[in-house]
Amino acid sequence: MKRFNSFQIKCFMAFLMVFDHIPHIPGLVPSALEGAFHVLTRCVAVWFAYLAVEGFLHTKSRLRYNARLFLWAGFMAVGNLIYNKIGAPYHLSIHNNIFLTLALGVLLLNILVGDNPVTEWGNRIRSNREWALRILGTLLVFAAGLFTEGGVLLLPFILITYLGRKRIRLRNACYFLLSAALFLLLFQPYDTPEETLQMLAMNSEFLFITVLPALSLYDGTRGPNTSLCKYFFYLFYPLHLWVIGIIAFWFV
Repeated sequence: MKRFNSFQIKCFMAFLMVFDHIPHIPGLVPSALEGAFHVLTRCVAVWFAYLAVEGFLHTKSRLRYNARLFLWAGFMAVGNLIYNKIGAPYHLSIHNNIFLTLALGVLLLNILVGDNPVTEWGNRIRSNREWALRILGTLLVFAAGLFTEGGVLLLPFILITYLGRKRIRLRNACYFLLSAALFLLLFQPYDTPEETLQMLAMNSEFLFITVLPALSLYDGTRGPNTSLCKYFFYLFYPLHLWVIGIIAFWFV
C-alpha cells in the first residue's frame, strides 16, 4: 500500500545516511558494526537519484533544475575544500559530493531528452549529426561519472528509472540485472567466509536494490510544499558531513 510522500521518505533516508557516515568518527562505532551500517544504507543514494528523475520530469525548466544541482555541487566542493584545509593536519578529509553525481545524471537525461517536458527523445532527433552528438555527450557523461561519488551505479540507475517510469515491472527487472552485474563485478572470495562477508559488506553497492520497498511505499506526492522541505536535503547532506568531520577532530 502506498502511504508515504516524498518528504517523509526523504527524512527517513537522511536518518539512515547518518549511520553510514558516523563510523568516520574514530572509535565511535565498533568495527564489527561498520559493515552492517554500510549495508543498511545502500538504499539512500539511489532514493535521491530516483527523486532527481522525479524532479526532471516535473520541473518547469529541466535546464534550470540541472543548473541548480551543479550549483549545489559547487557549493559542496568549496565547503569540502575549506574543511579539508582545516582537517589536513589530522588526516581527515571529505570528498563526498552526491550533488555532482545527480547533476551528471540529470545532464544525461537532458542530453537524451532535452528541456522540453512534452516532446520525447525519438521525435526530436532529425539528423545523423544530432544522433552522433547525443551519443558523444552520453559517453562523456558516463566517463565523468567514473570519477564521482557512486557514479558507476547512479548513472545507470537514473537512466533505467527514466526509461522504465511507465513500465514498473520492466524497470525493477533492470534494477535486479544491474544489481547482479555489480555483484559479479565486486565479488572477490577471501581466505575465510568471514573475510568474504566483510568484504561484501564494505563493497555492497549491489544492495541498492533494497530501495524497492521505499519505492513501493511512495505515493508519488511531494508532501509539504515549503522552502525548508524543498531545500532540506541540499542543506542536510553537506552540513551533516561537515559536522561529523568537526566532531572527528576531537577523537584524533
